[in-house]
Amino acid sequence: MIAWLVAAGVALLPVMLGDRTARALAGATWTHRCPRAALVLWQAVGLAAGLGAVGLGLVAAVAPLAAVFPHGMHTLVRQIVSGQGLDGLGPVHLLALAWSAGLMSWLLIHTVRVAAKTIRERRRQRLLVDVVADHHPAHDAYILPVAEHVAYCVPGRHGRIVLSQGTLDLLTAQELAAVLGHERAHARGHHDLALLPFVALAHAFPWLVCTRTARQAVAVLLEMIADDHACRAHGELPLARALVRMAAGEPGPGSATFALADAGVVERLQRLLTERGQPRWVPAAAYSTAGLLLSGPLAVLIAPLICITI
Repeated sequence: MIAWLVAAGVALLPVMLGDRTARALAGATWTHRCPRAALVLWQAVGLAAGLGAVGLGLVAAVAPLAAVFPHGMHTLVRQIVSGQGLDGLGPVHLLALAWSAGLMSWLLIHTVRVAAKTIRERRRQRLLVDVVADHHPAHDAYILPVAEHVAYCVPGRHGRIVLSQGTLDLLTAQELAAVLGHERAHARGHHDLALLPFVALAHAFPWLVCTRTARQAVAVLLEMIADDHACRAHGELPLARALVRMAAGEPGPGSATFALADAGVVERLQRLLTERGQPRWVPAAAYSTAGLLLSGPLAVLIAPLICITI
């Protein structure tokens, strides 16, 4: 049983170490050179922490029912099904079970709330765009009749790429193509879905500085991933020039949008204008670390299901 507690608890190390670890990961230079690997590592840290916290409570809760965790879970399930309830569990074990159930409910409630709010905001943004903007077939984008410098993506199944007339007048053809490539990368990559769990975590645990750090860092990484897509098709310089010009304009409105100059402008410019080579072992190490973080809590949650089939 001790081994199962360790397997579940090891995933909590990044959270228990606090904001210092989150700031170290957010500020690491390798993350800007390998944003996709860094994103996977952030996702693994968040998922492993949630699963580990739930699994730790379950392992502690069923400790009196069996010497091995999976069998303890089976015993608890059989007791509940047969009407024996929570027999054999002491106050501490009941508290651990309540911790797991409460944490799962808390995370689920906030995830649903954030998702519902995001969907409503997207619909509002699409409606506003459809009312005040004209579709431009040549760019497959919606043009706002304003002089401000605006370029953003309203993500979703019926997404919109939105530009302003000021942006069309400001940018050259190459710069505009790079901007459109950047925004389409957001839409195709469903970056809003990648960011949503971190927004939910920040809402669920607003008193944890590390959740806000993670949310901000992931937003910048998603911008860098979209930058990479645009650069492969249009080059670094056109996008860098467009980014400098757009940074002086107004960002896209609303939390459900991805705007070109919203996040990490300085960091993004630095990586666009400097060499981005990175040893192959760096992303491999990030992916391996992500796998190790997830292995413990996943083993704890999957082991009872495997034992049922054996």
